[in-house]
Amino acid sequence: MLGLPESSGYPTSFVSAGVGLFLASFSAASGWAQQQERVWDPNLNAWFMYFGDHPVSERWGVHLEGQWRRHDGPLQPQQLFFRPAVNYKVSNSLMLTAGYAFADTYRYGEFPAAARFPEHRLFQQVLTRQSVGKVNLSHRYRLEQRYIGQTLPGDQGAEVRDWRYENRFRYQLRGVIPLRSSEWYLAGYEEFFLNFGRNVAANVLDQNRIYGALGRKMGPAGNLELGYLNQIIQQRNGRVFESNHTLQIGWFSTFAFR
Repeated sequence: MLGLPESSGYPTSFVSAGVGLFLASFSAASGWAQQQERVWDPNLNAWFMYFGDHPVSERWGVHLEGQWRRHDGPLQPQQLFFRPAVNYKVSNSLMLTAGYAFADTYRYGEFPAAARFPEHRLFQQVLTRQSVGKVNLSHRYRLEQRYIGQTLPGDQGAEVRDWRYENRFRYQLRGVIPLRSSEWYLAGYEEFFLNFGRNVAANVLDQNRIYGALGRKMGPAGNLELGYLNQIIQQRNGRVFESNHTLQIGWFSTFAFR
C-alpha cells in the first residue's frame, strides 16, 4: 500500500525527501544568517528524560514522555516537558504517531526570554526504520502545531495575556551501533527544526541538534543512555544563537501494557 521495498523494509521516498529538504533549508538559512551580526550564548545544561512506547495491542500503543531540563548544570530550572501520544504500528519498519505536548519554559542564559512561558502543542509523526549492515537507522518526520503563551516580563512570568500560533517541521536521523557485548551500544542522531507560518520571525531555521551516547540494554525494563547533546537555537530576533552543551540521561522503555 505504501510501496515498502522488501530489500530495505522502509519507504525510501521518505528518506530522500527528508535529506533533500534538510540540505536545501540549511543552505538557505545559513546564507541568510551569515549576513547578520551573530551573538553566541553558550550554556551548560542537563536533561533527565523518559521515553516510553508501550504496546496495548498488536497494532496500537501509547507513547509517554517526560523531560526535566535543567540549566547551569543541574542547578537551575530550564524547562519541564510532557508528551503523551498514540502509536499505530503499520509494520516493523513504519509507525505513525499523533499526540499532545506541554512545555513550561523558564528564563535562562545571557539572553533569556522576557518571561517564563507555557506552550501547548499538537503533533503528527512518521517513523521509519532500516538496517545498514550492523547499524540500525531510524528516520523521524514530525509536524507540530504550537500555541505559545505570551506573558508579561519578569523572572517568573505572569498570567498568559495572549497565545502565538506557529508551525514547525522536524526531521531526525538516528543510528544505533551494537558493540561486541550484546548489552552495550553506541547511539547518535542529528535533528533540524524548521519554523513556518505567518507568525514566524527571523528564526526560520529554529534549531539543530547533534547527539552521541553510550547505551546499555537493561532487559525487559528498557535501555539506559548517557550522552552529550549540542543544541544550537536561533532566537526569534535572528541574531542571538544559543550553543547549549547538554548532558543527557535517558531511559527508553517498550514495556507492553497489554
